[in-house]
Amino acid sequence: MRKTALLLALGLAASSALAARAIACTPEDWKACKGKPWVDGEVMETPLGSKWWPHPLWGAGDEAGSTNWYRKPEVVLRAIREIDKGRVYKLAHPYDAEMPLFGSRRFSLRIPGTPTGGPFGANKIVWHDEFLATEIGQVGTQFDGLGHIGVQVGAPGDKAEMRFYNGFSVAEIGDAYGLKKLGAEKLYPIVARGVLLDIAGAKGVEMLEAGYEITMADVRLALEKQGMKDFKFEPGDAILFYTGWSKLWKKDNAKYNSGEPGWGMEVARWMAEQVKAGVTVADTWAGEVVPNPDPACAFCVHQYLQTRHGIVHQENAKLDELVRDKVWVFAYIYSPVPITGATGSIGAPLAID
Repeated sequence: MRKTALLLALGLAASSALAARAIACTPEDWKACKGKPWVDGEVMETPLGSKWWPHPLWGAGDEAGSTNWYRKPEVVLRAIREIDKGRVYKLAHPYDAEMPLFGSRRFSLRIPGTPTGGPFGANKIVWHDEFLATEIGQVGTQFDGLGHIGVQVGAPGDKAEMRFYNGFSVAEIGDAYGLKKLGAEKLYPIVARGVLLDIAGAKGVEMLEAGYEITMADVRLALEKQGMKDFKFEPGDAILFYTGWSKLWKKDNAKYNSGEPGWGMEVARWMAEQVKAGVTVADTWAGEVVPNPDPACAFCVHQYLQTRHGIVHQENAKLDELVRDKVWVFAYIYSPVPITGATGSIGAPLAID
């Protein structure tokens, strides 16, 4: 009896110690986050675990990340081979001031005078120009570049230890007039085989709810229901997730922005480590689940995919027509707008079946 009581007491003490350590995973004690799903390696050199630079595939100093895949002819040709019906799908929502915007971002377009210029010449030419004020890479169907998401590694406010993809620091790249490294102009045009996963359809609902975490079981279920049980993903593939969240676009912006269904670290690791995806695409504003089941995670999946692995990401995509037509595999084409020093890109990705 005494032995049983002793073992029980030791077990309770161990459980209490583990619980205390879990509670200690805070911004002030990030080294206690060892073992969390977003942490790699055995050494807590950073809040993400081990250092992630230089990149194991693309090497020290690289600024293009996963878009390097599209410099490989075999990856581009794999995408082109999926074009056999000649159907083109626009995957972007129209940009306007009424679309959902994260936080306090704004979208303001003005025509300075109407017409802006003219008439000139005997032919009496007139024209319109527009002036656009917005976070150009981070609104609408936005595309996250590699200068968007980073990690504070050292002391708070130490810009030499605010690290981004491939270890670039804010001290090296930060500038009020555009990033000096990792700008959108460094990304290559994307011609990828796109693979769409209808997670909402697989679960038998029109729309998943905020906070629903997409798991690998959901991925396998979607593939099975789409007749793709034995489908083989390849490096450089674009992986698109349909959750139905886009049904809220400009209909209930408050709910749209309140949270979202999305993938967690299990699916993120599969995309980064097993598939080696070239692009991740979501019909939500972040892609990852919000709120994360672990309150210690503040967009940690973004950090894992973009900062650690250099995988670019398209958000707020319009995938409803692809789902309607059951187009699951296609060519995904998108060229980031090469604005020097931009953190991301506005633009209109295409799917061609």
